[in-house]
Amino acid sequence: MYRVELRNISKKFGGIAALKDVTFKVLHGEIHALAGENGAGKSTLVKILSGAHTKDSGQIFIDGSEALIRNTQDSKKLGIGIIYQEFSLVPELSVAENIFLNQLGTGFLVRWNKMKIKAEELINSIGFDINPSLRVRDLSIAQQQVVEIAKALSEKVRILILDEPSAVLGTREVQKLFDTLTKLKKDGVAVIYISHHIDEIFQIADRITVLKDGSTAGSLLASETDKKSVIKMMLGRSLDTMYPSHNTFSGKEILSIENVSDGEKVNGVSFKLKEGEILGIAGLVGSGRTELARALFAADKIKTGRIFLAGKEFRQRSPGKTVRAGIGMVPEDRKQHGVILPLTIKENISLTNYKSISDVFGFIKTKKERENTIELIRKLSIKAEGENQETLKLSGGNQQKVALAKWLNRDCRVLIIDEPTRGIDVGSKVEIYDLIFELSKKGVALIVISSETQELTGICDRILVMRKGKIKSELTRKEFSEEEILRLSILD
Repeated sequence: MYRVELRNISKKFGGIAALKDVTFKVLHGEIHALAGENGAGKSTLVKILSGAHTKDSGQIFIDGSEALIRNTQDSKKLGIGIIYQEFSLVPELSVAENIFLNQLGTGFLVRWNKMKIKAEELINSIGFDINPSLRVRDLSIAQQQVVEIAKALSEKVRILILDEPSAVLGTREVQKLFDTLTKLKKDGVAVIYISHHIDEIFQIADRITVLKDGSTAGSLLASETDKKSVIKMMLGRSLDTMYPSHNTFSGKEILSIENVSDGEKVNGVSFKLKEGEILGIAGLVGSGRTELARALFAADKIKTGRIFLAGKEFRQRSPGKTVRAGIGMVPEDRKQHGVILPLTIKENISLTNYKSISDVFGFIKTKKERENTIELIRKLSIKAEGENQETLKLSGGNQQKVALAKWLNRDCRVLIIDEPTRGIDVGSKVEIYDLIFELSKKGVALIVISSETQELTGICDRILVMRKGKIKSELTRKEFSEEEILRLSILD
């Protein structure tokens, strides 16, 4: 008997079929990975199971009995918990209040101290240490993900769904998450795990089901297949290589960082960058990678140190002046800082360079703006209904492409990209890697920050490994090794 069984599930949105007769089965105590490209139907399927969407047709069975799931309350009563890729936390409330938010208001009195103790115990039980009194808005993205996991586990779940849970976690945090899922598996919990990270799917999953274009492409035991077969099933074609052929750069020095510190997370960082070079920055969550990027872009102030751009010291910096100097940045959190979701694709792309599409009086040349946007949509293969579609309605991979298109709309000399492929599918990753290499060939110097060491070793010319706000080591291509990068990230 299956813990959960979905039979011939179909769902349409505005006449477009998101799911077509999908069948999906998960055993008791099984970790079942759900794979597929963005738009394949993964999120729609689990949202039907969680009660966020209602199915058009098909049947749902829980422990052999047919279940009627009309809303999220029906789902919770059946013991279904879900952790979405987009957080559902209340920023102004504390960690403890967020964890037990669904259980507040059931009585007249709330034992606040007891709630904090329980929250701390729950967080510790999954291998993390977060002060339950802190407000969620003051936490890092990785810490917020931990709170989401603790929130789901605060209620007794029989089925736990995780949508891209590792996207914001570092290597050690992912391992702690896997340890927690293994414990739940032993307790008989059925785990549905959605991820674009093929390596981690094979590390944690017992079975893999692949969706393609809203249909079931296949379901296989992880022990009886391999990464190439799963990727071929996802894409409908073989993928000979993830990364473009590497070209040697030979540009002149464009950026020099000397002993830069922000007084908190970045401590005395120095490095140089040449035109056309792709420089990777590795390190665990909390190592100072993102803070360094923000300091270079002037989103955060530096306390000490000097920055030279094309041989001249760059002073009195602000994000606006940084952009005008030719430095762009695609931030880690694309939804909060990379794009403005309610705006259209055209409006987002135009944000970085209104001057190029305006006349001498400051009025926008609508025809030029439209042509410019359509060209970038074509160049980046952004899947959208048109340039006036709201960015909010795009898939994660296409939102990331819009965030990149903003900077292609401006001639950048240096482009900083923090987590370029976080939460996007294999096909979109390849397209973004191609774009990074294309920019490199044009002489743009790139700084790529990533939690995926394989990604860094595949696209970078050099890799700096950060630990505790400092550059621990510098590796050339001949020295690249995923094991060495991890060792340098962990050990003092």
